[in-house]
Amino acid sequence: MKPEIIFESDLLVVINKPAGLLSIPDREGKDISLKRILQENYPQIFTVHRLDRDTSGLIVFAKDEATHKFLSVAFESRTVIKDYLGLVSGTLAEKKKSIDAPIIENSGRKGTMIVHQKGKTSLTDYEVIEEFGKFSLLSFRIHTGRTHQIRVHMQNEGHPIVCDDIYGDGTPIRLSMLKKNYKLSLKEDEERPILNRLALHAWKLSLPLPEGPRLEMEAPLPKDLSALLQQLRKLKAKKLRQ
Repeated sequence: MKPEIIFESDLLVVINKPAGLLSIPDREGKDISLKRILQENYPQIFTVHRLDRDTSGLIVFAKDEATHKFLSVAFESRTVIKDYLGLVSGTLAEKKKSIDAPIIENSGRKGTMIVHQKGKTSLTDYEVIEEFGKFSLLSFRIHTGRTHQIRVHMQNEGHPIVCDDIYGDGTPIRLSMLKKNYKLSLKEDEERPILNRLALHAWKLSLPLPEGPRLEMEAPLPKDLSALLQQLRKLKAKKLRQ
């Protein structure tokens, strides 16, 4: 859970958040959060935006009120460029698309969102990067910052994010699901999943600063997502050779 610092200055700090860690404390305040960890190391820290608990990747915190205000306005005015990588279920008919579908809170299920005509404007661009039959790797650019935006939009498209336990089936990915005639090694009592969390990563971030050029950052994929993609590429290459 140790957060990796991608960039730091007198004004802000950019973290590569691990999956499973809250961005900020929840209402109950029981679980550790990234903000609480940072508060132990910095005199002041201000929340600029958030990532879902199980989403890994780039997140920004300001170190003073003026920077917090500047960055908050930048996010609201859509001058911040936010790119994600995600693995989705299935093969998409449209390899590149802009999804313009309003999102509103689901009154029937607290804490979840749905596409609805009465919702707030929500815009997501996606492009297919690689296809693996059962799964596809996509890049996303979100132009609005609605709760669970990418997850809701991809569920609505019929291709939910892999291992999404709210908007998909949440099934962990195991090697036995990918390989025919898979057998456990003698050292294993049971098969461990390659991936058992939301397959979504905040990959790139481009944001303006109060002074100087824009800040351009990239966070490498975490080990679990990289391991799954490596297996999918191996299996794809094997099929092509047959």
